[in-house]
Amino acid sequence: MSHGQVWRAHRQYAATAARWSADHWRKEADRRRTLRAERKPLVRDARRALATARAIDPEGVTSLRHRAERELRTAKRRVPDPLWLFASKTAATLGVAGYVWLPHVSARAWVWSAVAVVTAVTALSVWIAVRERDTSGLKPTAEESALLKRLQPQHWKEHAEQRGLAGTLTGRPKLTEAGIVCAVRLDGTWTATKLRTAEDHIRALLGARTSLRMQIKAGKQGGWAELTLRTRSAADGDDLTWTPERRSLGIDTVTGEQVTVPLGERLLIAGRSGAGKSVASRPLLYDASEGATNALVIIDLKRVEGRLWDHRARVASTPREVVDVVDELETEMLERLSILPKGQDTWTPTADRPRITVVVDEGAEVMTAADKVPCETESGDGKTRTVNRSALPGLESIARMGRAACIDLWWMTQKPTIGDGIPKQIAPQIGVSICLAVRTPAEARVVLGEDAQAKGWNADELPVPGVALIRDGKRKPDPVKVRYMDKAVVIALPDRTPWSRSVAPTVEAAGAPTLTLVKATAPAEPATDSAVARVLKAIETATEPVAQKDLATITGLSKGAVSKAVKTLTTGGTIVRSLNGRLTATRGDDSAAA
Repeated sequence: MSHGQVWRAHRQYAATAARWSADHWRKEADRRRTLRAERKPLVRDARRALATARAIDPEGVTSLRHRAERELRTAKRRVPDPLWLFASKTAATLGVAGYVWLPHVSARAWVWSAVAVVTAVTALSVWIAVRERDTSGLKPTAEESALLKRLQPQHWKEHAEQRGLAGTLTGRPKLTEAGIVCAVRLDGTWTATKLRTAEDHIRALLGARTSLRMQIKAGKQGGWAELTLRTRSAADGDDLTWTPERRSLGIDTVTGEQVTVPLGERLLIAGRSGAGKSVASRPLLYDASEGATNALVIIDLKRVEGRLWDHRARVASTPREVVDVVDELETEMLERLSILPKGQDTWTPTADRPRITVVVDEGAEVMTAADKVPCETESGDGKTRTVNRSALPGLESIARMGRAACIDLWWMTQKPTIGDGIPKQIAPQIGVSICLAVRTPAEARVVLGEDAQAKGWNADELPVPGVALIRDGKRKPDPVKVRYMDKAVVIALPDRTPWSRSVAPTVEAAGAPTLTLVKATAPAEPATDSAVARVLKAIETATEPVAQKDLATITGLSKGAVSKAVKTLTTGGTIVRSLNGRLTATRGDDSAAA
């Protein structure tokens, strides 16, 4: 190895060692800075307590003054020195020790030389750490520089009282990829909730623009709050256009991570008009309709979003269609639960009986229009009568029991209030809440929980459109920028066979969807002869094919008894089911043809 190679190797080793040492000292400096910001106010309080004790007991004859002096000494010991002061004290201590304990001049000179080298290396490492911290890529803008300056404890202390914030004190502000984060110490008269109500005073003290989003929540320990100024986003610069390769729901604006919501959850998607509910839901609807074991059912009385998906989803857009499809879903759910193998908690999706995601678009409209739907039915004596049917009991039943049968309910609404936009029986069953911008804090609490504001889930402060909060029990209240999926992209998606009780989506070897009759995965319990006879008679006497849901009204039997009787008759070839799900009796050659 040449002399030049040796020199380059030594230089590379020295640079690596310096970077490692710099990283170590940078972490130590940050730790000491944090502790000093937290504990220096305690020293200030201890000094005030000592001044009060001296005023009460100037001679020091009682224990009050001695206890205050002891608490001040303890508070001072708990405040660590800055890194530069700590290094200086260490070097001075080693130098003095070497001079006192080593008698020979040569030994003293060696110790002083070693101390000088250690001091120089430490100073170089600290300088590199400071330089790297200042040039880490997060260079503050002019606005951020002004806010960082006004968030400094000295500036805050000077102006807090005149702004109505006496009793609060900031720690050292920190610039992150999501904006400026600063801890705020609160005295006994302040809480995080009260500080949140003083947002206008904070904005005035900082000179912040009105449109700057501010978040205030409880700190990591008692007596502290955390103030976040959203001056930037970790999602800035990312392409948020949805593609099959970028199938996530969106990007976390704080961490920059891809955010996904897995299938199998009961969702609540809420937001005021124009907040972007439809756009935010499209990546989720794609996942729910993609794959041989997934099927999508959309209930959309507005006929806008559902029309985009009718080539790959079952869509109900009239009150009668809503009642019919909910009845089918409830029958399918009860049937799956009745044949669920013993010891198995949830249904296993198959191509014949897939996971079904039921999406209710604008739930407030469904609650009103699909509650009492007049339906004409023919009784056993040949007379036609009108009965009112409702889809809400079936939807509530699906919300309560559908998860075990792999039938999941997603509820979307512009009116996130219990009783107006969300049924009382469905709201408690929601597992994941996706909340875009809402109008009031009360609506945010309905969607995200009563503790939403106290923990930073401020959906009423979100920008419009395309930014959401997702609460699933795991995520922090970090806003998510949702991906944009254009209508043309939805229309261009490949066709898929919509789910129905009579047909199910399957995939041939070539990959094209076909229609096949649903086959029971397990034998059903036999129906009684009287029930079979009553169902058969009702079908035979009908002038047109009969829907299975109407047989319960015609015969007076329960839905379960009708389902078992229909299975017995279809298995024996006595009746057949058409593609639209209606039942007719076979006669002669028709039976063979079936």
